[in-house]
Parts: sequence; structure tokens; C-alpha cells
Amino acid sequence: MKLTSDSFEDGDVIPGRCAFCVKDPKTFLRLSQNLSPELSWRGIPEGTRSFALSCIDPTAPATKPDYVNTPGSTIPAKYPRGEFVHWLAVNIPASVTQLAEGACSKAVIPGGKRIPDGPDGCQQGLNDYTGWFAGDKDMEGPYLGYDGPCPPFNDSLPHQYVFTVYALDAQLQLPEHYNLADFRKAIEGHVLAQASLTGRYATNPDIRLK
Repeated sequence: MKLTSDSFEDGDVIPGRCAFCVKDPKTFLRLSQNLSPELSWRGIPEGTRSFALSCIDPTAPATKPDYVNTPGSTIPAKYPRGEFVHWLAVNIPASVTQLAEGACSKAVIPGGKRIPDGPDGCQQGLNDYTGWFAGDKDMEGPYLGYDGPCPPFNDSLPHQYVFTVYALDAQLQLPEHYNLADFRKAIEGHVLAQASLTGRYATNPDIRLK
């Protein structure tokens, strides 16, 4: 399989319109358009009954929130890193091989999208903004579907965002608010082929990505 995007090329910078937030010279960060990127895939194996999709940042700092986005401090590149989920989707119909830009997200929704846009029959899971905003009276809630990059403005390391499409030999049964562990367990043993695409993003004003 081959996965491509008209929104950005593999290894290139994700455009700000597809991010959760962008740089701001006065406030460091401001909310962006949060458009889900265009994705297209080809080379579909015989026997495919559905597609699953994930977007994961494997370079998120594994730190307490009070160290993130703190003026005067810097998260070093060698700081421990972990996964941050930005998108999970299953049961994308086998007839669908393209998602237009903005097809699954068109804005930042405080409290999260309750019923995300997407192909008929598609079931989208929780992303990690759910935990990130827990306890924030203005933003907390179940964040389902796509929510784009918003790496810390004090992180010295550009972040990577790995989009992966899986061709599956089955339709999946998952709870309404499934997470990454549920997703990985459900697709296990059903993957006929997969393809990935990586974008980069940073909000640190000292980082100039090309």
C-alpha cells in the first residue's frame, strides 16, 4: 500500500491550517483551523473489508503539564518521550480510499467533537486531548476523531506525526469511546497491509522547519 497527502508530503511540515494551534508572537499559541489533512491510499490488497486509521506523535514529552508551555523553561531534546494520540478511526468502508482535507475535522471544538464528521459507518475513537484537558472547565470532555498538532512552545524538539492506514480483513466491534490500546487489540490479526506518512510540526519560535 501507499499513503499520500495533498496537504503535506512525507517528511515535510504539516500546514498550520491542519494543526490544533499555531504560533502567536504575543500569546505564544492560538487555536488554528484544525482541518483534518487530505489522505489518499492505493495498492489495496484483495480481501480488504475495511480500513483503520491512526495518527500518533511518538515524540511527545513524557512530563507533567506544569512543565509544558512554561515561559523561561525549555524541554530538552533528550527528555523522555512517549506517544500522544491525535486520531483513531475504524470501519472506514473498503470503497473509501480518500479523505478530503477537512472531511473529518473543520475546527477546534471545546470539550471535543461528540459526533466527528467522516465516512458513513466510520467509528472514531478518543484522542489524547481527552486526558490533556481533564480538569479544565473550559476545555475538558471526550475528544473523538481528529485533533491536530499543538506541541509545547518550549519544546526544543520538533514533533513527528505518523499517519497510518491499515487494510483489514474484517469490520471491527469496539466500544463507543475506545482508546489506542483498544484499537491495537482490535486490529491485531486482521491487518492485510499498511502504509504510513509522517509530518513534522513545531510551535517553538526558535525552531524553523523547512
